[in-house]
Amino acid sequence: MIGLIHATAAGRTGCERLAAAWPGRTVLYGDGADRPLRSVVATAFAECDQLVLFLATGAAVRLLAPLLRGKAEDPGVVTVDEAHRHAVALLGGHGGGANALASAVSSVLGSAPVITTATDSVGTPALDALPYPTDGPLAPLTRALLDGAPVRLHTDQTWPLPAFPLTVVPAEWTPAHSGEPSSPEDPQTLAGRRTAPPNTAVPRPPDAADTGEPSSPEGPRTVAGQDQPSTLHPGPPAQRELTSAPPNTAVPRPAGAGGYAVWVTDRVVGGDEGGVAVFVRPPSLVVGVGGSRGVGREEVVGLVRGTLAEAGLAQKSVSALATVDAKAGEEGIVAAAAEFGVPLLTYAAAELARTAVPNPSAAPLAAVGTPSVAEAAAILAAGTGGQLIVEKRKSAMATAAIARRRPRGRLAVVGLGPGARDLVTPRAVAELRRASVIVGLDQYVDQIRDLLLPGTRVLESGLGAEEERARTAVAEARAGHAVALIGSGDAGVYAMASPALAEAADDIDVIGVPGVTAALAAAALLGAPLGHDHVSISLSDLHTPWDVIERRVRAAAESDLVVTFYNPRSRGRAWQLPKALSVLAEHRTPLTPVGVVHAASRPDERVEVTTLADLDVGTVDMVTVVTVGNTASRIVSGRMVTPRGYRWQT
Repeated sequence: MIGLIHATAAGRTGCERLAAAWPGRTVLYGDGADRPLRSVVATAFAECDQLVLFLATGAAVRLLAPLLRGKAEDPGVVTVDEAHRHAVALLGGHGGGANALASAVSSVLGSAPVITTATDSVGTPALDALPYPTDGPLAPLTRALLDGAPVRLHTDQTWPLPAFPLTVVPAEWTPAHSGEPSSPEDPQTLAGRRTAPPNTAVPRPPDAADTGEPSSPEGPRTVAGQDQPSTLHPGPPAQRELTSAPPNTAVPRPAGAGGYAVWVTDRVVGGDEGGVAVFVRPPSLVVGVGGSRGVGREEVVGLVRGTLAEAGLAQKSVSALATVDAKAGEEGIVAAAAEFGVPLLTYAAAELARTAVPNPSAAPLAAVGTPSVAEAAAILAAGTGGQLIVEKRKSAMATAAIARRRPRGRLAVVGLGPGARDLVTPRAVAELRRASVIVGLDQYVDQIRDLLLPGTRVLESGLGAEEERARTAVAEARAGHAVALIGSGDAGVYAMASPALAEAADDIDVIGVPGVTAALAAAALLGAPLGHDHVSISLSDLHTPWDVIERRVRAAAESDLVVTFYNPRSRGRAWQLPKALSVLAEHRTPLTPVGVVHAASRPDERVEVTTLADLDVGTVDMVTVVTVGNTASRIVSGRMVTPRGYRWQT
């Protein structure tokens, strides 16, 4: 819950605006008129996860100072000035979520978020803001990351993480540490990769063609001018640069012989002697538990902790406890899950009984109808590709076994909008910064390269390789990475979502990030052409037979739908647009409004409102969207308008 506190009328207005924007998420604590403001702040501090104080920062500091308990316990606090010009993340930037809250407050009030956390300021992933818990000294290792000191990255499994700075160098996982040697990256992923230079904007090629959301972008042409799909070409060879430390900043010396290291592992391993190491704990472990009726919380917790310790596994990597349905209400098991702060998963006895285990037993078979509870539940909870790594251990009344989940990668399919930077949504930007791997058409990568974190791995290719890009993105996600597959417009409209989701199975998480489509961007420039029912049709017959396209155009014409044509005309496809317009003309008058928008939202944008009779198809190319009105559409004050009803026809 977010507590809102004010001391003035302007502050009260700000509180009311936030409360209206976030219904059910806020508590208005008032201005202290009936009791001292110090008491109001103390009450809210104890009761809320986050606070927004409409107070001067100095006043807030004096009120909060006596209440501070520790970084892990204090709520995130944001202060807002009297004029609502600044929202300052004052306390708990990462752990308390104050940085995100300051941005959210600013989006409502129109203020500027003030975030002074060092990692956020320079675009370095904060170790305490990763999606997984950590062990170890965060402060010195964060300082090393900020100052450009070399940091070794040890991984025994690849889990989705943002890109680390270029000074974080992957280290081989050696048998001495894990007993399972592996390479930090699959060899096949290294071809055609490059690392985005830090904070460098790469200009878009001035002659690059871009349709908005091409279903099949036009590739190289033959002499005869026929459409030919291009092939995937690798990017430049891998480049690794060490970012230098900021000017006048002392780079810390490695601590002892060990230096600095980040370990991504669920194992309890020793860092290099004399070094500084932080351990990132992925949610890779599930613990199957069983117990006799009346088993106590202490016994279940003790057995689980002992089993983890004996196997050298980290408690913070435990993501769930699992058991049989019959034990779903067993107080000791339920309390143990609460103690570890993880969900309790339960399975039917018949499902457990069908699961092969190394140590079946007659006792649970007689008690709950399955020869295994702990081992079978752990295996099922680990999911496809999971593996039992610690067989059943027993105490007087409980059993426990541990399985490891296969890393689950993350694929975000991101729509970048029609081209203008201010039409790239904040959610799209957040996903680009969350990803460690970017896959996309080279032209689109160039548009957002400056938004990528230093160290992001970029896999880019040229026109006509959509299916290969989709397969590459899915393969990278299956390897455990956080991947962003980018396309222009909306990723689901003539773009990359369809081929990617056709490749993806349920072994990865897929997130769709909507974007502003070329049709919508063009419509906003034309006026209101999409005010009634409308349809989008691509005229590229590279992958769709023309007879299918023509049938769709004819159906739209007969149904009196407003039609937006994508991919309308190219050097090798000059006849398709005139043919489509002739089909529409069978059901439209010559005065039917037509909107032509070239390069919507880009520097060379061109907008024309004309009619079906006067349209010059020679002005149309692959970066143009053509919108043809229905029988009710009109030109009003130079703008194209389609009414919500048909009353204008009378």
